[in-house]
Amino acid sequence: MRVLLVGSGGREHALATCLARSPGLTALYAAPGNPGMASVATLVPLKADDVAGLVQFAQEQKIDLIVPGPEAPLVAGLADACAEAGIPCAGPTKAAALLEGSKAFTKDVADAAGIPTARWERFEEEAPAIEFVRRRGAPIVIKADGLAGGKGVVVAQSVEEAEDAIRRLGMPLVIEECLVGEEVSLFAFCSDDKAVLIGAARDHKRLGDGDTGPNTGGMGAISPPPAFGREMQEKALDIMVRPMLAEMVRRGTPFRGVIFAGLMLTSEGPKLIEYNVRFGDPEAQALLIRLKSDLLPILAALAQGSLEHAAAEFSDEHSISLVLAANGYPDAPKKGGRISGIERAEAVPGVSVFHAGTKLVDGILVADGGRVLTVCAKAATPEEARKLAYEGASAIQWEDKIFRSDIGL
Repeated sequence: MRVLLVGSGGREHALATCLARSPGLTALYAAPGNPGMASVATLVPLKADDVAGLVQFAQEQKIDLIVPGPEAPLVAGLADACAEAGIPCAGPTKAAALLEGSKAFTKDVADAAGIPTARWERFEEEAPAIEFVRRRGAPIVIKADGLAGGKGVVVAQSVEEAEDAIRRLGMPLVIEECLVGEEVSLFAFCSDDKAVLIGAARDHKRLGDGDTGPNTGGMGAISPPPAFGREMQEKALDIMVRPMLAEMVRRGTPFRGVIFAGLMLTSEGPKLIEYNVRFGDPEAQALLIRLKSDLLPILAALAQGSLEHAAAEFSDEHSISLVLAANGYPDAPKKGGRISGIERAEAVPGVSVFHAGTKLVDGILVADGGRVLTVCAKAATPEEARKLAYEGASAIQWEDKIFRSDIGL
């Protein structure tokens, strides 16, 4: 099969690594890709949200399957354009991608499907939103209703912080109660009203140690999460995913692709935080380094609406992904710093390094984003995986790198 992988982050580098192992792969292209992916894929200078350009390239190169990594092209209608061109795409339509494209849409679907979630309100104007948080108090969660690249959620610890978030994020907004508990990420392959469990991870969203500082796109993840084994994951699918899929079918906008359900394990039971319509980042990196199955036939069948091959097998190992970000992330990350030592890091047993915000300048690898690299490790125990990941991270030399020291604790 000739495959076009869309995206340029650590998630896409991990997907590319898995796809490149498939005996059924003839050619792998990545648009736009990143320097780390160049060893397993041919890089294509097309932006991930250039839907028309991606489809044209796929037609010219006789692509058999498009694998979307990030959410933006899906929300922009990539799967719809692929369907019109007769190109299989392993992702949902624009209408179904609203599950990530609109927080209010997700809340409406969850309420209609009887899925437990936080109490919420949607606001179109600033004044009523501010009046609402003053009346409700803090902590309280402020969410941009549309896509925000992982920077559209503020867990405000004070009314003043909530008001600042309302003014900064702009309208429309969803404001909801702050759920308390352990957060987990649940993944499944889905088609129409059916879902097959992939697995679960636990993401660390806050920038600083001890879950302090601003929310980010994710600073690290572990898989599998403790106290959330396969039996609990299957039960969570019955509560959080399958009713949503049935509601989407009822609305005439069935979902096909990978669903990521962000859950909070509260004292009252699991509650839905959000849906994402693709693999998470950095959760995908932690999950996929444990994958034993051939990913290509799974995604190819999924693009045709079949879950026949979707029972993916993972190793029993524990894994961790550790994000190395640029100083100043998430607001104003420093760019241009020279990076070295990735080869030394990957010489550590069980360690893989995935690129995200990197580029080559005159043959020199430099930082070109907020989340720049993801150092991953797998081992027989969580403690050993954590030790190896931090050993790998310490081998990478880069003046502006920052990372949490408590991922996996």
